[in-house]
Amino acid sequence: MMKKLPLIISVFFAVLLTTSCIQSPQKEEISSGKTAKEILGNPDYQAISYGGYREISRDLEPTITELKEDMKIMSAMGIKIIRTYNVTFPQAANVLKAISELKLEDPSFEMYVMLGAWIDCKNAWTESPIRDLESEENEKEIGRAVALARQYPDIVKIIAVGNEAMVKWAWSYFVEPGIILKWVNHLQNLKKTGVLPETLWITSSDNFASWGGGDSEYHVDDLNQLIQAVDFISMHTYPMHDTHYNPDFWGVLEAEEGLTDLEKIDKAMERARDYAISQYESVVNYMKSQGVDKPVHIGETGWATQSNEFYGDSGTRATDEYKSALYHNLMRSWTNEAGISCFYFEAFDEQWKDANNPLGSENHFGLFNLQSQAKYAMWDLVDSGKLDGLTRGGKPITKTYNGDKAALLNEVKIPPSASAKNAEK
Repeated sequence: MMKKLPLIISVFFAVLLTTSCIQSPQKEEISSGKTAKEILGNPDYQAISYGGYREISRDLEPTITELKEDMKIMSAMGIKIIRTYNVTFPQAANVLKAISELKLEDPSFEMYVMLGAWIDCKNAWTESPIRDLESEENEKEIGRAVALARQYPDIVKIIAVGNEAMVKWAWSYFVEPGIILKWVNHLQNLKKTGVLPETLWITSSDNFASWGGGDSEYHVDDLNQLIQAVDFISMHTYPMHDTHYNPDFWGVLEAEEGLTDLEKIDKAMERARDYAISQYESVVNYMKSQGVDKPVHIGETGWATQSNEFYGDSGTRATDEYKSALYHNLMRSWTNEAGISCFYFEAFDEQWKDANNPLGSENHFGLFNLQSQAKYAMWDLVDSGKLDGLTRGGKPITKTYNGDKAALLNEVKIPPSASAKNAEK
């Protein structure tokens, strides 16, 4: 999903990373640990999207100690692959440092990273973006990603060029596929010359439509070449958003109106899962129409637990902890069985994303909130004792609603009925 980036970049950080590891390492030095091919699609290596920012602004970086807290919590969840979004800010480099230190402290600790490199068009985040030209900062961003992949070859197993950078609704910054293709080819060439490990996989992480699964306006030659160039496709699907924008699958069908309230919700969430599967399959079908057969994984999907916008009680009534838990569990079950990695969005709530609207859905996609509480999807993890002794912000992990399911369900709203939706038309 779209994550806004300011234009101010730390020059010192850029220079520090791009000037490190000048000499090309030998293959035996840059190839260590498991490979992307071994861990992606492996249900023993669960994946998640991670941003560790805890404050209202990303100017306040999480400390190494805080990052280690998060890594330990995610490890207890069974997560072994995390996805980051940019190397503009210090967080990604600090995450790699934190993981490296945890591995030294405990050789059995295992965590790998899909490292994101943010890509913008020229004049991004202004009133006049130029989509067929790229930002001058992109080259620096790719350089930082390369430096980190070389510095931590045992941890960085994937580089993703851009995040929702090709989808046309990302009006303020999106680029044409040719720009993503340029940098994917660049990284693939660095693999061929030994600058990067041959086993490092390169992709771009983008909306299902951007990968050809939607309107034909996306079906351009540069996209087809990009599909050929990446090692796998990382696609995004968000049924929660489409409860508002494309709600045909959402709600209570007439044939379901005699069911209990929870049964109505369960059926609606099963259709949400099926909607996500249909978007996944649309990408696979387009890829195969180009004569390509390679892995397709889910780079993002998630379900917010709160919203005062389109998805809340005055809108589609989609967001609460019960529905979020159902979606998480349904998606994990499907992807595990199908051999698909799912970088579920996301591990922890982050309040900087919609800083001016604390109740906005963007701030509430986490499986854990900012009060060191596990949301309903993770209550079983608390009960299992796997989080015992772990903390966030120095606080032990507890359950939302004090673990009172009845109190949680009291706030859950039934999706609108088909008859009600038809009456509104």
